[in-house]
Amino acid sequence: MTPRPGRPALPAVRPRLVATDLDGTLLAPDETVTPRTRRALDRARRSGLPVLLVTGRPPRWMAEPVAETGVPGPVICANGAIVYDPAAGAILQHATLASAVAARLVVGLRAAAPGTTFACEMGLAYGREPGYAPLRLPLPDRVRVGDALDLVAGPVTKLLVRHPGRAVEALAAAAEALAGADAEVTWSTPHLVEIHGAGVTKASALARWCAAAGIHRSEVVAFGDMPNDLAMLRWAGTGVAVANAHPDVLAAADAVTASNADDGVAAYLEALLSG
Repeated sequence: MTPRPGRPALPAVRPRLVATDLDGTLLAPDETVTPRTRRALDRARRSGLPVLLVTGRPPRWMAEPVAETGVPGPVICANGAIVYDPAAGAILQHATLASAVAARLVVGLRAAAPGTTFACEMGLAYGREPGYAPLRLPLPDRVRVGDALDLVAGPVTKLLVRHPGRAVEALAAAAEALAGADAEVTWSTPHLVEIHGAGVTKASALARWCAAAGIHRSEVVAFGDMPNDLAMLRWAGTGVAVANAHPDVLAAADAVTASNADDGVAAYLEALLSG
């Protein structure tokens, strides 16, 4: 681990919770859980240190990582918009983006960047425009296909925005200008902007979780790699970036561990549990 100046690589007090992102962080580049990572997670739980999965993924993508990690639910999904119980297949908490705000963003982004396409996460459901190219296949069995303004007429978990010719940073900046304080704009891949309800972040969901469990933020170690992890890493007592993280995440983290290709989360947990 590499500490930041004036900040220790390992927390000064034993943490009571580990919160970790999945893609690009806990999972290897091929989206699997390596044997070393599984051993570290199992060791943490046996030692009384619970692990919480905090991801941008929607609930329908959680069965495999929950099984591979052995981390019991509930899990925080959709960048903090959903708390999901994978064993029951049930949403426990759901924070939505106001339909009027979503519609305003669709109209504004179409005008600012013609050719923009949209999809929507809607709880356990998913919808997309005909021209929207999904990042992950296969799609769920039931997909609503239609105009974005029709898709956002009901409750929206996350508005997904793509443009074939615009850099994600520029598209996110345009969305932020339109959203103002009415929505949270972030991204976790160079090809997709993700928009949630106002105040909805991984940090906000993690803070609620910890408050209910009586855990202080200083007792949390959080791992991440992309801009959608920034709020969580800044909120946690110890924010740890993997070496492959986005430059902004590396700059914000308290410590940097090895890359996800080199079992960085496992390496940090091993050092933590051996200390």
